[in-house]
Amino acid sequence: MFFTCNAMDHDNCSHSRQVSERMQRYNATEVTSAAKGLATGAAARESRPGLRIDIHCHYLNTAVGAKAAVLKPFEKEPSIVHASQATRDVNMGQMKLRAAKLSDIPTRLADMDRMGIDVQAVSPAPTQYYYYAEPDFGLELARGVNDGIANVVAAQPERFVGIGSVPLQDATMAVRELTRCVEKLGFRGIEIGTHVNGVDLADKRLGLDKFFAKAEALGTMLFLHPMGFTQGERMTEHYFNNFIGNPVESTLAVSHLIFGGVMERFPKLKVCVPHGGGYMTMAHARMDHGWKVRPDAQAFIKKKPSSYLKKFYFDTVTFNPRLISDLVEQFGASHVMMGSDYPFDMGDEDPVGLVQRAPGLTSEVQAQILGGNAMKLLGIKRSARRPVTPKAA
Repeated sequence: MFFTCNAMDHDNCSHSRQVSERMQRYNATEVTSAAKGLATGAAARESRPGLRIDIHCHYLNTAVGAKAAVLKPFEKEPSIVHASQATRDVNMGQMKLRAAKLSDIPTRLADMDRMGIDVQAVSPAPTQYYYYAEPDFGLELARGVNDGIANVVAAQPERFVGIGSVPLQDATMAVRELTRCVEKLGFRGIEIGTHVNGVDLADKRLGLDKFFAKAEALGTMLFLHPMGFTQGERMTEHYFNNFIGNPVESTLAVSHLIFGGVMERFPKLKVCVPHGGGYMTMAHARMDHGWKVRPDAQAFIKKKPSSYLKKFYFDTVTFNPRLISDLVEQFGASHVMMGSDYPFDMGDEDPVGLVQRAPGLTSEVQAQILGGNAMKLLGIKRSARRPVTPKAA
Protein backbone atom coordinates (compact mmCIF):
# COMPACT_ATOMS: atom_id res chain seq x y z
CA MET A 1 0.00 0.00 0.00
CA PHE A 2 1.14 3.55 -0.72
CA PHE A 3 0.77 6.51 1.59
CA THR A 4 2.32 9.80 2.49
CA CYS A 5 3.26 10.70 6.02
CA ASN A 6 4.90 13.81 7.41
CA ALA A 7 6.06 11.98 10.53
CA MET A 8 9.18 10.52 8.94
CA ASP A 9 12.88 11.07 9.47
CA HIS A 10 14.58 10.08 6.24
CA ASP A 11 17.96 11.57 7.24
CA ASN A 12 18.36 8.89 9.91
CA CYS A 13 17.46 5.96 7.65
CA SER A 14 20.27 4.60 5.48
CA HIS A 15 17.76 2.33 3.82
CA SER A 16 16.21 5.24 1.89
CA ARG A 17 19.16 5.66 -0.51
CA GLN A 18 19.13 1.96 -1.36
CA VAL A 19 15.38 2.08 -1.97
CA SER A 20 15.73 5.07 -4.29
CA GLU A 21 18.38 3.33 -6.40
CA ARG A 22 16.25 0.20 -6.72
CA MET A 23 13.23 2.26 -7.69
CA GLN A 24 15.14 4.03 -10.45
CA ARG A 25 16.27 0.72 -11.97
CA TYR A 26 12.78 -0.72 -11.74
CA ASN A 27 11.20 2.39 -13.28
CA ALA A 28 13.39 2.12 -16.40
CA THR A 29 12.30 -1.50 -16.88
CA GLU A 30 8.61 -0.64 -16.52
CA VAL A 31 8.75 2.20 -19.07
CA THR A 32 10.27 -0.13 -21.66
CA SER A 33 7.69 -2.83 -20.96
CA ALA A 34 4.81 -0.36 -21.23
CA ALA A 35 5.99 0.84 -24.63
CA LYS A 36 6.10 -2.74 -25.92
CA GLY A 37 2.60 -3.32 -24.59
CA LEU A 38 1.14 -0.38 -26.49
CA ALA A 39 2.48 -1.74 -29.76
CA THR A 40 0.78 -5.13 -29.44
CA GLY A 41 -2.21 -4.64 -27.12
CA ALA A 42 -4.89 -3.59 -29.60
CA ALA A 43 -4.19 -6.42 -32.04
CA ALA A 44 -4.20 -8.99 -29.24
CA ARG A 45 -7.57 -7.78 -27.95
CA GLU A 46 -9.18 -8.19 -31.33
CA SER A 47 -7.90 -11.76 -31.72
CA ARG A 48 -9.10 -13.07 -28.34
CA PRO A 49 -12.44 -14.91 -28.24
CA GLY A 50 -13.47 -13.55 -24.83
CA LEU A 51 -12.77 -10.54 -22.65
CA ARG A 52 -10.00 -10.67 -20.08
CA ILE A 53 -11.26 -8.72 -17.10
CA ASP A 54 -9.15 -7.67 -14.11
CA ILE A 55 -11.47 -7.51 -11.11
CA HIS A 56 -8.92 -5.96 -8.74
CA CYS A 57 -7.52 -2.58 -9.85
CA HIS A 58 -7.18 0.60 -7.83
CA TYR A 59 -7.48 4.31 -8.56
CA LEU A 60 -6.26 7.22 -6.43
CA ASN A 61 -8.09 10.54 -6.59
CA THR A 62 -5.40 13.08 -5.76
CA ALA A 63 -7.85 16.01 -5.43
CA VAL A 64 -9.91 14.11 -2.87
CA GLY A 65 -6.71 13.10 -1.09
CA ALA A 66 -5.71 16.73 -0.75
CA LYS A 67 -9.15 17.62 0.60
CA ALA A 68 -8.97 14.78 3.14
CA ALA A 69 -5.52 15.81 4.42
CA VAL A 70 -7.18 17.75 7.25
CA LEU A 71 -8.20 14.39 8.72
CA LYS A 72 -4.52 13.46 9.25
CA PRO A 73 -4.84 9.96 7.75
CA PHE A 74 -1.29 9.06 8.81
CA GLU A 75 -2.48 9.07 12.43
CA LYS A 76 -5.42 6.74 11.81
CA GLU A 77 -4.82 4.17 9.09
CA PRO A 78 -3.52 0.77 10.29
CA SER A 79 -1.28 0.36 7.26
CA ILE A 80 0.55 3.52 8.33
CA VAL A 81 0.33 3.37 12.11
CA HIS A 82 1.60 -0.22 12.26
CA ALA A 83 4.58 0.20 9.96
CA SER A 84 8.30 0.44 10.65
CA GLN A 85 10.42 3.30 9.39
CA ALA A 86 11.94 1.01 6.76
CA THR A 87 8.46 0.14 5.45
CA ARG A 88 7.48 3.80 5.35
CA ASP A 89 10.60 4.64 3.38
CA VAL A 90 9.88 1.91 0.84
CA ASN A 91 6.28 3.10 0.49
CA MET A 92 7.37 6.68 -0.08
CA GLY A 93 9.68 5.54 -2.84
CA GLN A 94 6.94 3.40 -4.34
CA MET A 95 4.55 6.33 -4.38
CA LYS A 96 6.98 8.40 -6.42
CA LEU A 97 7.44 5.51 -8.83
CA ARG A 98 3.85 4.42 -9.29
CA ALA A 99 1.77 7.54 -8.72
CA ALA A 100 1.00 7.88 -12.43
CA LYS A 101 -0.28 4.31 -12.53
CA LEU A 102 -2.85 5.16 -9.88
CA SER A 103 -4.22 8.28 -11.55
CA ASP A 104 -3.12 8.61 -15.19
CA ILE A 105 -5.31 6.93 -17.84
CA PRO A 106 -2.68 6.60 -20.64
CA THR A 107 -0.24 4.95 -18.22
CA ARG A 108 -2.95 2.59 -17.03
CA LEU A 109 -3.95 1.67 -20.59
CA ALA A 110 -0.33 0.97 -21.54
CA ASP A 111 0.04 -1.36 -18.57
CA MET A 112 -3.22 -3.14 -19.38
CA ASP A 113 -2.04 -3.79 -22.94
CA ARG A 114 1.30 -5.07 -21.69
CA MET A 115 -0.48 -7.40 -19.24
CA GLY A 116 -3.05 -8.62 -21.77
CA ILE A 117 -6.01 -7.09 -19.93
CA ASP A 118 -9.07 -5.95 -21.90
CA VAL A 119 -11.12 -4.41 -19.09
CA GLN A 120 -10.29 -3.18 -15.59
CA ALA A 121 -12.88 -2.96 -12.84
CA VAL A 122 -11.53 0.26 -11.32
CA SER A 123 -12.00 0.60 -7.56
CA PRO A 124 -10.77 3.17 -5.01
CA ALA A 125 -7.40 2.89 -3.35
CA PRO A 126 -8.33 1.59 0.13
CA THR A 127 -6.61 4.60 1.69
CA GLN A 128 -9.59 6.61 0.39
CA TYR A 129 -12.32 4.93 2.44
CA TYR A 130 -12.16 7.76 5.01
CA TYR A 131 -14.55 6.02 7.40
CA TYR A 132 -13.08 8.06 10.24
CA ALA A 133 -14.45 11.29 8.77
CA GLU A 134 -17.64 12.88 10.09
CA PRO A 135 -20.50 11.38 8.06
CA ASP A 136 -21.31 14.49 6.00
CA PHE A 137 -17.65 14.98 5.08
CA GLY A 138 -17.29 11.25 4.50
CA LEU A 139 -20.15 11.37 2.00
CA GLU A 140 -18.56 14.36 0.27
CA LEU A 141 -15.24 12.53 -0.04
CA ALA A 142 -16.89 9.33 -1.29
CA ARG A 143 -18.81 11.29 -3.92
CA GLY A 144 -15.57 12.88 -5.07
CA VAL A 145 -13.86 9.51 -5.37
CA ASN A 146 -16.82 8.09 -7.27
CA ASP A 147 -17.10 11.02 -9.64
CA GLY A 148 -13.40 10.63 -10.42
CA ILE A 149 -13.83 6.95 -11.23
CA ALA A 150 -16.88 7.76 -13.37
CA ASN A 151 -14.75 10.16 -15.40
CA VAL A 152 -12.08 7.48 -15.87
CA VAL A 153 -14.71 5.06 -17.15
CA ALA A 154 -16.29 7.65 -19.42
CA ALA A 155 -12.90 8.37 -21.01
CA GLN A 156 -12.53 4.72 -22.12
CA PRO A 157 -15.89 2.92 -21.59
CA GLU A 158 -14.76 -0.19 -23.46
CA ARG A 159 -11.71 -0.60 -21.20
CA PHE A 160 -13.04 0.36 -17.75
CA VAL A 161 -16.01 -0.27 -15.46
CA GLY A 162 -16.49 1.41 -12.11
CA ILE A 163 -16.43 0.06 -8.55
CA GLY A 164 -17.41 2.82 -6.12
CA SER A 165 -17.08 3.77 -2.46
CA VAL A 166 -19.64 4.65 0.22
CA PRO A 167 -19.42 6.22 3.71
CA LEU A 168 -20.04 3.10 5.78
CA GLN A 169 -19.81 5.16 8.98
CA ASP A 170 -23.42 6.18 8.27
CA ALA A 171 -25.64 3.43 6.89
CA THR A 172 -28.29 5.79 5.53
CA MET A 173 -25.73 7.84 3.62
CA ALA A 174 -24.09 4.63 2.42
CA VAL A 175 -27.39 3.47 0.93
CA ARG A 176 -27.86 6.84 -0.74
CA GLU A 177 -24.41 6.81 -2.35
CA LEU A 178 -24.73 3.15 -3.32
CA THR A 179 -27.94 3.98 -5.17
CA ARG A 180 -26.33 6.94 -6.94
CA CYS A 181 -23.32 4.85 -7.94
CA VAL A 182 -25.45 2.15 -9.51
CA GLU A 183 -28.39 4.10 -10.93
CA LYS A 184 -26.70 7.37 -11.93
CA LEU A 185 -23.06 6.48 -12.56
CA GLY A 186 -23.58 2.98 -13.94
CA PHE A 187 -21.12 1.35 -11.51
CA ARG A 188 -20.95 -2.44 -11.28
CA GLY A 189 -19.96 -2.78 -7.63
CA ILE A 190 -18.95 -1.09 -4.38
CA GLU A 191 -15.66 -1.54 -2.56
CA ILE A 192 -15.97 -1.74 1.21
CA GLY A 193 -13.47 -2.09 4.02
CA THR A 194 -13.24 -5.03 6.40
CA HIS A 195 -14.41 -2.95 9.36
CA VAL A 196 -15.55 0.58 10.19
CA ASN A 197 -13.15 2.23 12.62
CA GLY A 198 -12.52 -1.10 14.32
CA VAL A 199 -16.19 -2.15 14.44
CA ASP A 200 -16.97 -5.32 12.50
CA LEU A 201 -19.42 -5.15 9.61
CA ALA A 202 -21.98 -7.48 11.25
CA ASP A 203 -22.04 -5.42 14.45
CA LYS A 204 -25.55 -4.06 15.06
CA ARG A 205 -24.11 -0.73 16.18
CA LEU A 206 -23.31 0.07 12.55
CA GLY A 207 -26.83 -0.76 11.36
CA LEU A 208 -25.51 -1.94 7.99
CA ASP A 209 -28.36 -4.36 7.29
CA LYS A 210 -30.12 -1.63 5.31
CA PHE A 211 -26.97 -1.25 3.18
CA PHE A 212 -26.64 -4.99 2.61
CA ALA A 213 -30.34 -5.19 1.77
CA LYS A 214 -30.01 -2.47 -0.85
CA ALA A 215 -26.91 -4.06 -2.37
CA GLU A 216 -28.74 -7.37 -2.56
CA ALA A 217 -31.82 -5.76 -4.13
CA LEU A 218 -29.71 -3.98 -6.77
CA GLY A 219 -27.61 -7.10 -7.44
CA THR A 220 -24.50 -5.06 -6.73
CA MET A 221 -21.22 -6.84 -6.01
CA LEU A 222 -19.44 -5.83 -2.81
CA PHE A 223 -15.65 -5.93 -3.11
CA LEU A 224 -14.38 -6.55 0.44
CA HIS A 225 -10.87 -5.09 0.58
CA PRO A 226 -8.62 -4.83 3.68
CA MET A 227 -6.12 -2.12 4.55
CA GLY A 228 -3.82 -3.75 7.08
CA PHE A 229 -4.68 -5.40 10.38
CA THR A 230 -6.25 -3.04 12.93
CA GLN A 231 -4.30 -4.52 15.85
CA GLY A 232 -0.99 -4.86 14.08
CA GLU A 233 1.43 -3.99 16.88
CA ARG A 234 3.30 -7.23 16.23
CA MET A 235 3.29 -6.71 12.46
CA THR A 236 5.18 -3.45 12.10
CA GLU A 237 8.38 -5.02 10.75
CA HIS A 238 9.02 -6.37 7.25
CA TYR A 239 5.69 -5.09 5.84
CA PHE A 240 3.97 -7.87 7.81
CA ASN A 241 0.85 -5.73 8.22
CA ASN A 242 0.32 -6.25 4.51
CA PHE A 243 1.84 -9.71 3.96
CA ILE A 244 0.05 -11.24 6.95
CA GLY A 245 -2.30 -8.51 8.14
CA ASN A 246 -4.37 -8.17 4.96
CA PRO A 247 -5.29 -11.88 4.78
CA VAL A 248 -6.04 -11.85 8.53
CA GLU A 249 -8.36 -8.85 8.08
CA SER A 250 -10.19 -10.53 5.21
CA THR A 251 -10.52 -13.74 7.21
CA LEU A 252 -12.02 -11.87 10.16
CA ALA A 253 -14.39 -9.86 7.99
CA VAL A 254 -15.67 -12.91 6.11
CA SER A 255 -16.05 -14.80 9.39
CA HIS A 256 -18.11 -12.00 10.92
CA LEU A 257 -20.32 -11.78 7.84
CA ILE A 258 -20.95 -15.53 8.15
CA PHE A 259 -21.18 -16.07 11.92
CA GLY A 260 -22.93 -12.72 12.43
CA GLY A 261 -25.75 -13.86 10.17
CA VAL A 262 -25.34 -11.34 7.35
CA MET A 263 -25.07 -14.07 4.71
CA GLU A 264 -28.01 -15.87 6.34
CA ARG A 265 -30.22 -12.77 6.21
CA PHE A 266 -29.15 -11.78 2.70
CA PRO A 267 -28.64 -15.07 0.81
CA LYS A 268 -28.35 -13.38 -2.60
CA LEU A 269 -25.67 -10.90 -1.52
CA LYS A 270 -22.66 -10.95 -3.86
CA VAL A 271 -19.35 -10.51 -2.01
CA CYS A 272 -15.93 -10.80 -3.65
CA VAL A 273 -12.88 -11.25 -1.41
CA PRO A 274 -9.47 -10.31 -2.88
CA HIS A 275 -6.11 -11.94 -2.26
CA GLY A 276 -7.61 -15.37 -2.83
CA GLY A 277 -10.04 -14.94 0.06
CA GLY A 278 -7.48 -14.56 2.82
CA TYR A 279 -7.00 -17.51 5.18
CA MET A 280 -10.67 -18.41 5.51
CA THR A 281 -10.54 -20.56 2.39
CA MET A 282 -7.95 -22.75 4.12
CA ALA A 283 -9.47 -22.76 7.62
CA HIS A 284 -13.17 -23.37 7.04
CA ALA A 285 -13.02 -27.02 8.16
CA ARG A 286 -11.91 -25.86 11.61
CA MET A 287 -14.71 -23.27 11.55
CA ASP A 288 -17.22 -25.99 10.66
CA HIS A 289 -16.03 -28.14 13.55
CA GLY A 290 -16.21 -25.23 15.97
CA TRP A 291 -19.74 -24.38 14.85
CA LYS A 292 -20.80 -27.99 15.34
CA VAL A 293 -19.51 -28.34 18.90
CA ARG A 294 -19.93 -24.78 20.24
CA PRO A 295 -23.42 -23.36 20.96
CA ASP A 296 -21.98 -19.83 21.10
CA ALA A 297 -20.97 -20.18 17.43
CA GLN A 298 -24.53 -21.10 16.39
CA ALA A 299 -26.29 -17.92 17.53
CA PHE A 300 -26.99 -16.46 14.08
CA ILE A 301 -26.51 -19.22 11.52
CA LYS A 302 -28.43 -22.43 10.87
CA LYS A 303 -25.92 -24.20 8.63
CA LYS A 304 -22.21 -24.90 8.82
CA PRO A 305 -19.96 -21.89 7.96
CA SER A 306 -18.52 -23.42 4.80
CA SER A 307 -21.98 -23.54 3.24
CA TYR A 308 -22.11 -19.75 3.42
CA LEU A 309 -18.51 -19.41 2.30
CA LYS A 310 -19.47 -21.06 -0.98
CA LYS A 311 -21.58 -17.99 -1.76
CA PHE A 312 -18.48 -15.74 -1.89
CA TYR A 313 -16.32 -14.94 -4.89
CA PHE A 314 -12.53 -14.83 -4.86
CA ASP A 315 -9.84 -13.25 -6.98
CA THR A 316 -6.62 -14.92 -8.15
CA VAL A 317 -4.05 -12.75 -6.31
CA THR A 318 -2.43 -15.77 -4.68
CA PHE A 319 1.00 -15.90 -6.46
CA ASN A 320 0.65 -19.68 -6.65
CA PRO A 321 -1.17 -21.29 -9.58
CA ARG A 322 -1.97 -24.38 -7.50
CA LEU A 323 -3.96 -22.23 -5.07
CA ILE A 324 -6.16 -21.12 -7.96
CA SER A 325 -6.88 -24.77 -8.76
CA ASP A 326 -7.70 -25.32 -5.08
CA LEU A 327 -10.18 -22.43 -5.11
CA VAL A 328 -11.87 -23.88 -8.17
CA GLU A 329 -12.06 -27.32 -6.57
CA GLN A 330 -13.49 -26.02 -3.30
CA PHE A 331 -15.85 -23.28 -4.46
CA GLY A 332 -16.47 -23.91 -8.14
CA ALA A 333 -15.05 -22.36 -11.29
CA SER A 334 -17.84 -19.77 -11.40
CA HIS A 335 -16.67 -18.20 -8.12
CA VAL A 336 -13.08 -17.38 -9.10
CA MET A 337 -12.11 -14.25 -11.05
CA MET A 338 -8.81 -12.90 -12.30
CA GLY A 339 -7.30 -10.03 -10.31
CA SER A 340 -3.98 -8.22 -10.25
CA ASP A 341 -4.12 -5.68 -7.36
CA TYR A 342 -2.91 -3.11 -9.89
CA PRO A 343 -0.73 -1.09 -9.50
CA PHE A 344 0.73 -1.97 -6.11
CA ASP A 345 3.98 -3.85 -5.59
CA MET A 346 2.02 -6.61 -3.85
CA GLY A 347 0.07 -7.08 -7.07
CA ASP A 348 0.50 -9.70 -9.77
CA GLU A 349 2.31 -8.40 -12.87
CA ASP A 350 1.13 -11.39 -14.94
CA PRO A 351 -2.35 -12.40 -13.73
CA VAL A 352 -3.24 -13.98 -17.08
CA GLY A 353 -0.17 -16.22 -16.98
CA LEU A 354 -0.90 -17.27 -13.40
CA VAL A 355 -4.34 -18.53 -14.39
CA GLN A 356 -2.96 -20.28 -17.46
CA ARG A 357 -0.39 -22.09 -15.30
CA ALA A 358 -2.95 -23.37 -12.79
CA PRO A 359 -2.83 -27.18 -12.99
CA GLY A 360 -5.83 -29.18 -14.10
CA LEU A 361 -7.94 -26.34 -15.47
CA THR A 362 -9.59 -26.84 -18.82
CA SER A 363 -9.55 -24.06 -21.42
CA GLU A 364 -13.23 -23.45 -20.67
CA VAL A 365 -12.55 -22.97 -16.95
CA GLN A 366 -9.61 -20.69 -17.71
CA ALA A 367 -11.88 -18.56 -19.91
CA GLN A 368 -14.40 -18.32 -17.07
CA ILE A 369 -11.75 -17.12 -14.62
CA LEU A 370 -10.03 -14.78 -17.08
CA GLY A 371 -13.23 -12.89 -17.84
CA GLY A 372 -16.41 -14.90 -18.25
CA ASN A 373 -17.32 -14.90 -14.55
CA ALA A 374 -16.70 -11.16 -14.19
CA MET A 375 -18.81 -10.47 -17.27
CA LYS A 376 -21.76 -12.24 -15.64
CA LEU A 377 -21.26 -10.90 -12.12
CA LEU A 378 -20.73 -7.30 -13.22
CA GLY A 379 -23.07 -7.33 -16.21
CA ILE A 380 -20.34 -6.53 -18.74
CA LYS A 381 -21.04 -6.96 -22.44
CA ARG A 382 -18.40 -7.04 -25.15
CA SER A 383 -18.51 -3.23 -25.17
CA ALA A 384 -18.99 -1.85 -21.68
CA ARG A 385 -21.95 0.47 -21.23
CA ARG A 386 -21.02 4.14 -20.98
CA PRO A 387 -21.89 5.51 -17.54
CA VAL A 388 -23.25 8.93 -16.78
CA THR A 389 -20.39 11.41 -16.48
CA PRO A 390 -20.79 13.62 -13.39
CA LYS A 391 -20.71 17.32 -13.93
CA ALA A 392 -17.65 19.18 -12.72
CA ALA A 393 -18.14 20.88 -9.38
